[in-house]
Amino acid sequence: MVSQLVECVPNISEGRDHEKIERIVDAVRNVPGCTILGVEPDADYHRTVITFAGKPDDVANGAIALIGASIELLDMQHHHGEHPRLGVVDVCPFVPLQNISMEECAELARKVVNEVSNRYDVPLFLYGAAATSVERTMLSDLRRGEYEGLQERLAEGDSSHSSATRYPDVGAREWSPLVARSGGITVGARSILVAYNVNVDEQGAMVAKKIGSIVRSSGRLLKSENGGKIRSGGMLKKVQGMGVPVDELGISQVSMNLLDVDQCPLHLAFKTCESLANDHGAKLCGSEIVGLVPLSAMLQAGRYFNPEAPDDASLVQAAVHALGLNNHHEFNPQKHIIEWALASEVVE
Repeated sequence: MVSQLVECVPNISEGRDHEKIERIVDAVRNVPGCTILGVEPDADYHRTVITFAGKPDDVANGAIALIGASIELLDMQHHHGEHPRLGVVDVCPFVPLQNISMEECAELARKVVNEVSNRYDVPLFLYGAAATSVERTMLSDLRRGEYEGLQERLAEGDSSHSSATRYPDVGAREWSPLVARSGGITVGARSILVAYNVNVDEQGAMVAKKIGSIVRSSGRLLKSENGGKIRSGGMLKKVQGMGVPVDELGISQVSMNLLDVDQCPLHLAFKTCESLANDHGAKLCGSEIVGLVPLSAMLQAGRYFNPEAPDDASLVQAAVHALGLNNHHEFNPQKHIIEWALASEVVE
């Protein structure tokens, strides 16, 4: 029988202190059976995406080790960055890769929060396929109010949260010195998601924010002078998006999560942003894949940009070039394409 393989993609709220990041990554490296596939810190987002894979129990143990190290090393009281976040491990999803079901990945998430709660009295939330109710499925619903609203949320209730989303599933329900440091930690299970940022050649993110609100599936919330509200739908399917400045590079980004690259391929997201940027007198300057991407998504983009490419490697190169994946950030196909990274790194 083919071995089960699962991927874990935790996002930690630290993107600047490389010594702390390395210590947290080392906590995973020291767990037998866990293979690190990627570590991508971002100083502006003040966030690092870590990707590792292996057999289910090994990866669950790696996630427990990573969350523990993050709780001990990081402090949300001093954290400020461009990306929304709730705690030191803002999200920790399990993703089925090979011979494993989504429900099995959800069970891994439940195992992790229960074990972490035995060691640390911190708020732990379950989302995605591991969610305990429909209202708690979306990460954005659980993260509303972010870290800054968590104390009020636990104490008296934040008006942005209903009783269905207010409290953690497991762990601390009251503010404490430890919770002040850790914030809330969200663990779940989901399908492969591609974190994709399109670069806009501007400072201040004025155009990028407009594009983000137009392309994201939820669209824009429109208000009347008398308080009426209605929401317009966005241009792209299964996409979360927002515009953010990237001061370090002197550009902005349309930061997107492509929740289903079959419904919204990379090239569709890129060309839509390009068209909208042109409408607003701005230009794109490449794009960035954060974490790993499935080979099928790169091949699909390659066929769009160069349908005559003779093989997979040529199709990938066509996509890398047309999407500008090396303009501001390094994209190494052997490290950033899931199947190729697994082939070179994970030993059965």
